[in-house]
Amino acid sequence: MVLCDTDVMIEFFKGNVSTKNILKNDILPENIALSSITLMELYFGAKSKKELTLIKKFLSAFEIFKLNEEITDLSLNLIEIYSKSHSLKIPDALIGATSLYYKIPLFTYNKKDFNFIKELKLY
Repeated sequence: MVLCDTDVMIEFFKGNVSTKNILKNDILPENIALSSITLMELYFGAKSKKELTLIKKFLSAFEIFKLNEEITDLSLNLIEIYSKSHSLKIPDALIGATSLYYKIPLFTYNKKDFNFIKELKLY
């Protein structure tokens, strides 16, 4: 199982061939997980109701990890440690905490947003 960051899914939707190949052939669709934060970001970024409907339908095929008390606590800890020193943002803290909680790697193109979190494994 691999947790995919929002930027990866955006690249997929834009038709990035490299991203499509990684998700379809290397990770495999049945091993893709998404944070509920990624869903929120993608829903928010939809340009129309029609696009939102297509996004929702496509994403329904993947495992969705919702926030829970432990993920919230982990993300609070990450914010406390890294928000001032590394400008860690709330959505990234929540996505990173989800990856830590489930002990799965995070696939992101924005490695600079996460590489300072020592316990976090990046795909």
